[in-house]
Amino acid sequence: MKRLVIILAMLVVSVSALAQSGRQLYSKYSDLPGTEAVYVSPAMFRLIGRLPNIDVQEGQVNLSAIIKSMTGFYILSTSNPDVGAKLHADVTKFIDSGKYELLMEAKEDGKVMRMYTVGDEKTVNSFVMLSKDHNEVSYICFDGKMDRAQLENILADVAAD
Repeated sequence: MKRLVIILAMLVVSVSALAQSGRQLYSKYSDLPGTEAVYVSPAMFRLIGRLPNIDVQEGQVNLSAIIKSMTGFYILSTSNPDVGAKLHADVTKFIDSGKYELLMEAKEDGKVMRMYTVGDEKTVNSFVMLSKDHNEVSYICFDGKMDRAQLENILADVAAD
């Protein structure tokens, strides 16, 4: 009996840990009304990885090292209030169920934007940004093996502009 309880507990934990991922959230919401969706596949990142350095002209931020290390990129944005509430709840559950660490939070006039990462001291395996405005919810997730220092420098440069 004790063995059965332990096995059931392990199954529940493993199922809840795999309950949502960036790709699953994208699949669930990408076709809903009032939702804009973008997905960039690992094949595209391999192609981009063969290109020379990619600079964002306004801030002269070199993104090539980060882009070359990505394996998935998902963007969802919705102005549909029902879809937005569900998306926000699912992303929050996804973040809470993982080992995500809050990287940054910004609040202004009812708008909230939070950035999270998961990884170790040197590597970021996943980055999530969740933004909630009065009328819109946006979710960005990218996965890969990104150098933490490079990613944090890029985010700091972009935030400074």
